[in-house]
Amino acid sequence: MTKKEIVKTISDETGLNQQQIKQIVQKTFDSIVATLVEEGRIELRNFGVFQVRPRAARKARNPRTGKQVEVPEKFVVSFKPGKIMEERVNSIEGTPLAQKIRDAAASGDLDVGLEADLDSDLDTFSEGNDSES
Repeated sequence: MTKKEIVKTISDETGLNQQQIKQIVQKTFDSIVATLVEEGRIELRNFGVFQVRPRAARKARNPRTGKQVEVPEKFVVSFKPGKIMEERVNSIEGTPLAQKIRDAAASGDLDVGLEADLDSDLDTFSEGNDSES
């Protein structure tokens, strides 16, 4: 689901226009990012906790050339889901979606088993980022 789809869904459910909803959603995302940058952690009750963590420098391999490269230390955002979210996500067991996720993981189209790092630099989400609309 994209930000645009979130905006449309909320607009359809509330009757508010999409431009208003888009501004609210973007301000919410901007506020989350600003809090992470300033405080390093944000807890959204019944949803989860976002936290900034250091990722150690490491050696990696360029997939195109096979050449080994040094990856410097950086900060990443990790997410730990809240109890209610975990329960709801675990309830998809036995559904077609669960099988679709397993198939994607088996084919290598989905990384499974990695820590819940959202491996992105915080500057990717600059204030006013409108790339997803």
